[in-house]
Amino acid sequence: MNDLFRAFEISASGMRAQRIRMNVVASNLANYESYKQTGEPFRKLEVVFRAVYDPERVQKGEVPVEVSEIRESDAPFKLIFDPGNPRADAQGFVRLPNVDLVKEMADMISAVRSYEANLNAFNLTKEMANRTIELWR
Repeated sequence: MNDLFRAFEISASGMRAQRIRMNVVASNLANYESYKQTGEPFRKLEVVFRAVYDPERVQKGEVPVEVSEIRESDAPFKLIFDPGNPRADAQGFVRLPNVDLVKEMADMISAVRSYEANLNAFNLTKEMANRTIELWR
């Protein structure tokens, strides 16, 4: 029964991490054309996952995941030539946020699919637990 609880923990950690990833992608999409109060364009946020490493659990194939940080991307800003724009620099270029809509949507789809896979694993584990309890009756 202890193995079932560990399976729940692993699936839950994956769902938690993917939920945070979906929130970050939603934030990136919401700020696609945003600027900070300082006038600097919004920098895309990135989620960094980390395996919760425990040598004993690795031997059993049990490796939960967690979000280790949410950081700003160091990708360069997009530049467009628009000398009439009030945000243009001396050469007439305007810096735009480094958010790529296509990449963000692909990332969102990937996060949703990963969340669904973890949810399916959680539900299968729950079903196994219920069947085990029924056999004990």
